[in-house]
Amino acid sequence: MQDTDTSLQEAATKHEQIIKYIEGLKIGSKISVRKIAEKLGVSEGTAYRAIKEADTLGLVATKERVGTVRVEKKLRDQLDKLTFAEVVNMVDGEVLGGRAGLEKTLHKFVIGAMEQEAMMRYIDPGSLLIVGNRSKAHSGALEQGAGVLITGGFGTSEEVKKLADQLELPIISSSYDTFTVASMINRAIYDRLIKKKILLIEDIVPKQMQVFSLKVNHTLKDWQRLHEETGHSRFPVVDEWNRVIGMITSKDLIGAEPDQTIDKRMTRGPVTAGPSTSVASAAHLMVWEGIELLPIVDMNRKVVAVISRKDVMKAMQHIQRQPQHGETFEDLIWSGFNEVKDVSGQIVFRGIITPQMTNQLGTMSEGVLTVLMTQAAYHAVQDVKKGDLVLDNMSSYFIKPVQIDSEVEIRAKIIEVSRKFGKIDVEMFHGAALVAKAMLTAQVIEQA
Repeated sequence: MQDTDTSLQEAATKHEQIIKYIEGLKIGSKISVRKIAEKLGVSEGTAYRAIKEADTLGLVATKERVGTVRVEKKLRDQLDKLTFAEVVNMVDGEVLGGRAGLEKTLHKFVIGAMEQEAMMRYIDPGSLLIVGNRSKAHSGALEQGAGVLITGGFGTSEEVKKLADQLELPIISSSYDTFTVASMINRAIYDRLIKKKILLIEDIVPKQMQVFSLKVNHTLKDWQRLHEETGHSRFPVVDEWNRVIGMITSKDLIGAEPDQTIDKRMTRGPVTAGPSTSVASAAHLMVWEGIELLPIVDMNRKVVAVISRKDVMKAMQHIQRQPQHGETFEDLIWSGFNEVKDVSGQIVFRGIITPQMTNQLGTMSEGVLTVLMTQAAYHAVQDVKKGDLVLDNMSSYFIKPVQIDSEVEIRAKIIEVSRKFGKIDVEMFHGAALVAKAMLTAQVIEQA
């Protein structure tokens, strides 16, 4: 057993060494499994796994006809920024010149559907001009610090290509038309804005967080000393390699002898999360498992941080105050519904079934029905209790088909709502006819 643990520790150490080596490489450096294995004296399997993790971390990228190269890691606050290289892949483009500038980010795109003099007023450094076969516009945009995307599969002159190489600004050709290209880029930017809005644990914990922990051979006296130093009553228990193996709280130590070791009292196999776990998922996990402190571990199960319920609730409050960027399918489906109250004071949601909400038969899609009823339940709970709702179970009954362009009314009745739990009955009507019904149970994540 000891030999197995030692070999695992050695593999983890080599893995970390490779990641650090890759981080130290110059941007643009080529990376191969064989070269890293030879350079660091590791097996090709270990090198391959480390390079895959580096790809996940955003340290490397695989490029067509080039291979795996070291790239600049994109920060989460820059997620909504596209690079010219990403645009090339998106539009199946061909780079005609300025290949050295592919890793630069574009801040906006401009459609060149006007006279050149007017067009130039809208072009700033870092822009992308989307235009047809107009060589003068190509050179004018490059001179103003913008990249160029030529639609319709057209090329450009040799002079423009040389200028692009000289200024290190890419000029790209795509066979798609201007409308299609603009739609693709716009959709990509929206998708990134949605991702940027999703707060991760790594966004709320300090980069170099001091983690207070205990080891299995520590005693009640050690817990008391750490409790007096920090004021905390819960600590992760780690092994000699700093891997989380348990949790210890003040409740676990009731009745313990002063010299009794922690391993006799700790809770083994604790729930953990990774830095890339979303804050909402962590909150749901903590509510569901009834835990107050969540250890955050890296890929080798080494503890890198801990977060409390208070940390998570503060983060979720921050999310609620942020402007909403980007629209998900749920946002689009729910946007056409208005909230009103009937004469009895019950919450009612009214809206029209649009063509996008229907299936191949021209009736409302079952998936859309489900979204509408869950959104109605969520908004009904929000009116009486501030917090986020995480669905646990839903029983749905689709009674009658709903035709396109029909006006529907959704009534959400709260049967029970407590600090951690909610039960909601939802009914959908078309005129006086009941068309769908659902019973939902959900976890309520309170806002601090």
